This record gives sequence, C-alpha cells and structure tokens, in this order.
Amino acid sequence: MIVRRSSRRIHIGPVPIGGGAPIAVQSMTCTDTRDVQATVAQIKDLEAVGCEIIRVAVPNRAAALALPAIKQAIRIPLVADIHFDYRLALLALEGGADALRLNPGNIRHREHVQAVVSAAKERSVPIRIGVNAGSLPPPESPQEAAKSVSERMVDLALGQVRLLESLGFDLIKVSLKAFDVPTTIEAYRLIADRIPYPLHLGITEAGTPSAGIIRSAVGIGTLLYLGIGDTLRVSLTADPREEVRVGWEILKSLGLRQRGVVLVSCPTCGRTETDVISLANEVERRLQGVTEPIKVAVMGCVVNGPGEARDADVGLAAGRGRGAIFREGQVVRTVAEAEYLTALLEEVEKVRRERASRSMASD
Repeated sequence: MIVRRSSRRIHIGPVPIGGGAPIAVQSMTCTDTRDVQATVAQIKDLEAVGCEIIRVAVPNRAAALALPAIKQAIRIPLVADIHFDYRLALLALEGGADALRLNPGNIRHREHVQAVVSAAKERSVPIRIGVNAGSLPPPESPQEAAKSVSERMVDLALGQVRLLESLGFDLIKVSLKAFDVPTTIEAYRLIADRIPYPLHLGITEAGTPSAGIIRSAVGIGTLLYLGIGDTLRVSLTADPREEVRVGWEILKSLGLRQRGVVLVSCPTCGRTETDVISLANEVERRLQGVTEPIKVAVMGCVVNGPGEARDADVGLAAGRGRGAIFREGQVVRTVAEAEYLTALLEEVEKVRRERASRSMASD
C-alpha cells in the first residue's frame, strides 16, 4: 500500500493540492497564448480528457494581457508560466491567474521576487518554484561545481523556498525536473523530507510519445510509489491531450485515482484464436469518452482469458469462433466472433446505466 508523503495543502483555484488531496493531473498549452481563441479551444479539449489544471506560457507582455480573456472563457484553474521577466508575473496576477510558475534559475534578484511575492500574497495566489536541470545557473564555487545535478537542483529550490518564507509567504509548491530519470528521482527524494510543501512531478522534455511515455511512467511512477508527489504533468512532444491521458494511466496503474476505462487485454500468442489486437484497439477507441471508472477485459485464449474476464466489470474470453461475455463476474452471453465488439459494448452500457441508477437512488 502506498503511503503518501505528508504536505501542506494549498489551492490552485478550487483544486486542492497536497495535504492528502487527490493527485491532480495538469498539462500545458502549446498554442500562442496571444491567440485567445486557439488557446481557449485547446484548454477545453484538454478539460474534456481530464485535465484539472492548465498552464500557459507567458513569454511577453501581449501574452500576459491575453490572460483575462482566457481565464473568463475556461473552467479549470489557470497557471501562468513565467521566465526571465518578473513584470510578466505581476501582469499575470493582475489578469487573474490562479497560480504562478517561477523559475529560480532565471528570476534571481531578491527585489524582483519580493515584488511578485507581495502581489501574490495580496491575492492568495500560490507560487510554484519550478527548477529545471536545463536552466540551472552556473556553479559559483568549486564546491558547488563538485555537486551532482540533483544536489544543485535541490540547493536552488531550497534557496528560493527560504527566500519566499523570509517574505512571509508559504503558498508554495516545488518541482525539480530533469530529462534524466535517475536525476529527477534523486532530486525529489533529497528534498521530500526537507520542506513541508506539495511537490509537482514531471520528467521534463521527455520526448516523443514512443520514448517519452516510458520515461515519464518510470520516473513519475517510481516517485508516486514512494509516496512522493501531489500533482503531475507528463511532458511529451505531442498533442497535450496525450499528456493528460498518460497522466491518468500512471495514476490508475498505481491505484491512486480512477477515471475512465481500465482496459485489460492479452499480448497475444500462438494460442490466440481471434484478432485481439484489432478488437482491443477498437474497444479502446469506442470507450474513450467514458469518464466513470470501469474495467474492461479483452482476452483471446483459454489460459488467462476466463479469469481476467471474470475479474473485470465487463470482459470477453474469446475462443475458436465463439466467446463468453462476462459482466461483474458472471457469464451473461455466449456470442459468435462477429458479435464480440457489439456484445462487449452493450454490456458496458448496461453496467454504466445500472451504476447511474444506483447512484441516483442513493442520492
């Protein structure tokens, strides 16, 4: 059983972070923030697949000035991502941002941080201290140069935490991201017991989906299994909706949260007597819009098929030309191969309707 690290709770808009709250799934738009229409459209697409907090880049004044219109048109909390120019953070706060991400690697002057903290404190807006391995400042001493990247990341984050605390500010969240998975894991482990604040997880610049999903699942999944992490963003060179889907799958695989379909399907082998690959892919596609938790099994042989199908909410144990459809542990139908997809989807709908009816009755 995973025992989660204890942390203080903050709120990004209405979403609680830390303090035992559910681990929130975030993403970041890849639109030009100045294009309000495109940015809002992408945020709504992300919300539809389960994104709970959205971050937008604020690289210039025009982007900052677009935030009020974006904020007014969306429902999920909006985080402004700020680098280099503290004045953009001030504009973002004026525009209604629900949180800020500041990079201590490139916003370093105390008076600039103090100005941002003062404005954030006045509005009760949290600040994420977002350390990236790729934007660490150069070492200032031989002793610092001798440290590992993860140690330098932690030192930079702790320095910024102490600065914010000295300014009377504690609505803090921290992230320490690197492309290298062991570096990222070590950085979070080093800081986890040294601060009381929630931690935002991610493997930065993880790459294209083929490798980036694996890299993110290993890094983020390891930390979550260790009980570390209060919110996450999967960083992929892809449509950001894929980031959200992967984030949810990581949480679902560890039993930390449930949303939508968990699909159990066999890897196929010489015993398989139906086209499980095509069938499983089509089942997954057809059920993408389902948001309530439901476990569906698509199995292709007699070894593990009946057991996995019986264990699922709805399952198929396929044989030669015919298969058994299970619903909540019982065989409810035996169908011909041509009916596998239709029968499976019909039983999924029955389970959804029954659960909805029970939920309404209990209310």
